[in-house]
Amino acid sequence: MTVYILVFAGALVLAFGATPLARWLAPRVGVMDAPSARKIHHHPVPRMGGVAIYLTVLIAAIVLGERYNFAQFGSILVGATGVSFMGLIDDRWGLRPLVKLIGQALAGLLLYVSGIRIGLFDSEWLNLVVTVFWVGYITNAVNFLDNMDGLAGGIAGIAAIYFALMCSFSGQYLVGALAVAVLGACIGFLFYNLNPASIFMGDSGSLFLGFTLAAIGIKLRFPDNVQFVTWMVPVLVLGVPIFDTTLVIISRLRRGLNPATTPGKDHTSHRLVAAGMTKREAVLTLYVVAFLIGLVATFVTRASVPEGYTVGGLVLLAGLYGLWRLERPPFFDHRAQGASNK
Repeated sequence: MTVYILVFAGALVLAFGATPLARWLAPRVGVMDAPSARKIHHHPVPRMGGVAIYLTVLIAAIVLGERYNFAQFGSILVGATGVSFMGLIDDRWGLRPLVKLIGQALAGLLLYVSGIRIGLFDSEWLNLVVTVFWVGYITNAVNFLDNMDGLAGGIAGIAAIYFALMCSFSGQYLVGALAVAVLGACIGFLFYNLNPASIFMGDSGSLFLGFTLAAIGIKLRFPDNVQFVTWMVPVLVLGVPIFDTTLVIISRLRRGLNPATTPGKDHTSHRLVAAGMTKREAVLTLYVVAFLIGLVATFVTRASVPEGYTVGGLVLLAGLYGLWRLERPPFFDHRAQGASNK
């Protein structure tokens, strides 16, 4: 617990101090998010907050590295650095979605080779495919979720809280400390990113957080339970970004749009605002949902097979209902399609 407190305090202070520096640097290097018809903000906003988040977690992680499995630890750092750097390039000059997907797939492959892999199946090829898919989907899900002030950082922070707790329950203190570093970085950044935001994390931050959380989710182990049940724990903890991305993909495909290249105000947060919530209320509502799903995930860590799958099935049914309901008025009007930055 002492390690957790020290890592959290260090990451919080670093992020709190580094974010204003990133905000100062952004206009000088041209990494600004300019207003346009497809954006929800009305004045240029720096979007280098992700650099502060990345550096904060990197410093904390290097401190942990002396006590960590170097090959696996190094693969997380290298993969996270690669996707974050791609995000920074995209923030500054733009990058084709296919290029980012290839980079994420390579980062996922790096995790697999180093031993950070999903092992649900007897076939190693199937485990490889699922590992790379999980890494790519979660990385992009957190990136997609970065569509409203404070949303992606807050949801990532809540996920990090649950991952840290679960790691402490199972004695995985070093993995938990990495989650705590992510939590501290997110909270330090949120001081400047809550509505009205003075800085955005940009793709450099959202891709970095998504990749890191995906890797931590794979590393989770529950020795007091069977993997046949606990595989759904990280899926539940990251349920909000998974749900949001699934909603967007289904909605855009139904309308004949390319989910990767067609930005729009069709995310869960936008639909809640369309139904009458303020932006702050929409973000807080999703915080509450993420917190509640995290509680369900915590229960599943100790649940029997029947209990785990009953709860998981109920969450799945609730998610399917949510997908159906949010595609209908007052949450969404197919005839009035606006665009945003995701």
